[in-house]
Amino acid sequence: MASNRLMEKAYNILVITDYPLEEYIGGSVRFLYEQCTCLANRGHNVHILTRQESCTEGYADSGGLQQWKFAVNNSSRLQNIGSIFLNSRQLYVRLTQNHSYDVIIAHQPFAAFNILRAAADENTLQIYICHSLSFEEYISRNKKPSGIKGRLAYALNIIIRKYIEKWTLRRVSKIVVLSEFTQHKLLSEYHTPSDKIVLIPGGVDLNRFRPAGDKTVVRKRLGVPQNKVVLLTVRNLVPRMGLENLIRAASLIKAATPDFYLIIGGQGPLMPTLKKLIQELDLTDRVELPGFIPDESLPGYYRAADLFVLPTKELEGFGLVTLEALASGVPMLGTPVGGTLEIIRKFNPEFIFSDATPTAMAEQMNEKYQTVHAAPDQWELVSARCRAFVEANYSWDMNVHQLEALIEANIDQHSKKRIASAN
Repeated sequence: MASNRLMEKAYNILVITDYPLEEYIGGSVRFLYEQCTCLANRGHNVHILTRQESCTEGYADSGGLQQWKFAVNNSSRLQNIGSIFLNSRQLYVRLTQNHSYDVIIAHQPFAAFNILRAAADENTLQIYICHSLSFEEYISRNKKPSGIKGRLAYALNIIIRKYIEKWTLRRVSKIVVLSEFTQHKLLSEYHTPSDKIVLIPGGVDLNRFRPAGDKTVVRKRLGVPQNKVVLLTVRNLVPRMGLENLIRAASLIKAATPDFYLIIGGQGPLMPTLKKLIQELDLTDRVELPGFIPDESLPGYYRAADLFVLPTKELEGFGLVTLEALASGVPMLGTPVGGTLEIIRKFNPEFIFSDATPTAMAEQMNEKYQTVHAAPDQWELVSARCRAFVEANYSWDMNVHQLEALIEANIDQHSKKRIASAN
């Protein structure tokens, strides 16, 4: 829960991101919005520098967060990259003519790369928040081409991403990670000095995401079946999310669980494949694909569910949906991948799948389904523990308090180094 308490010392903060707040492509944008909103509520002056998908610059005031948007030319891939590097830098230079920033906080490396180069002589503390490694995300989202020309372009893309990300990580004073999983990635892939990395877990809005008073009312409003055990997941529909395995797991338990109902919320390129698989496995009356769930409807879907499932196969840097489900009083089953493992192991290891295969998921899903039926009182106690666990360990106020402490400590060090170098 974000605190409205004003800080004794407020900072002028410039946040750099590749994605505008309006573009809800996943957890990283939600993280950006929530953290920036909490910073602003605590008295800091927050500006966001991001892109605009047009040939003209833009400006937006999003709930008190000022977004300055550089133009992007999408006529070709080359012009797209060139406009990002050139226009982000030019906009930054103009901004700094009228605004003085104490801190630059960068999310994602591309816009940050050229801006941090322009800021080489500025007296600003530079922090990078690493959600995941860019080149790994690229590999996960793009199949390796078959032709020689395509393979060369694919390899070059990876090399460039690595170079830009590695330079950015070296340039900043501190790197914030959300999980030990991402910390190990930085240590192994880029050999980042361990004393440069700071672990600050993500948070959750405890006011928006809370248990349902009456599931029947929520389900009626959303059109979710009443007399079912409802399983929910909310994901971008891309291969690394493991959604095909989840649907196959649902097929394995359908005979033993006559009233289970699975909702897979989200949009993405995998949608046609998932629809086809649901039909092939005769699950059309058991599995629903509602598409993208609007942000205002998301808390209701959590409250309507009996169990949340996270079937990720790889690269789960943290997973805000894990916290949102638990804050809603919904027990969560997850694969032993990345940040999910860290959160659920801390809550209750019994809710971790043994692996990411359909068979392993089916076994645990069936077991929890039977508990809902046989011991509803026990399930209510588990639900209450979910909420208490998140309240005690994760909130945006906790996240931002740690970030503020990091800024305060390192601004002093940064100033001393700058004065020493000047002398």
